Amino acid sequence: MTDLLEIMRTRRSVRKYTAQEISDEDVKKILSAALLAPSGHSKYPCEFIVVKNRETLEKMSHCRVNVAKMLESAACAVVVIADKEKSDTIVEDSSVAMMNMELEATSLGIGNCWIQIRGRNDSADNASSEEYLRGILNFPENFACQSVLALGYAEKMPRQRELDKLKFEKIHYENF
Repeated sequence: MTDLLEIMRTRRSVRKYTAQEISDEDVKKILSAALLAPSGHSKYPCEFIVVKNRETLEKMSHCRVNVAKMLESAACAVVVIADKEKSDTIVEDSSVAMMNMELEATSLGIGNCWIQIRGRNDSADNASSEEYLRGILNFPENFACQSVLALGYAEKMPRQRELDKLKFEKIHYENF
């Protein structure tokens, strides 16, 4: 079994990708990790939009000011949306699903980058990033878009984090 701490140490944001495609089998594994994520009160409000179309990815790359450009070269993107009418824990549930996907992608050797959408603006007219993506992907109004996961094989793998350099002074026991 793979050491989870090692996968976490290896996971870094990747913003430049090769042209290599991601297999459908690997995309399904990444999505399975999202569907395995726990959910507040077991409501499971999250749904996922998988985008591989080059034109759509290029349009999506404008959803955030100077942040989502990597979508232009990504092999795939997974858009995390959650039904606001189903649960009051959509931010938490979406975040856990996103982290599961990042860790699974990393374990498969696939670079990834979390793009925050909630509360952010697009690069065209400073409108809501969520509304910009809704205009492209047509998800219903009762769904909030939390984030987008860019996926692709890294042009260059970022340096892994060193366990001996973690800031353990940030950990407090019993009280602050």
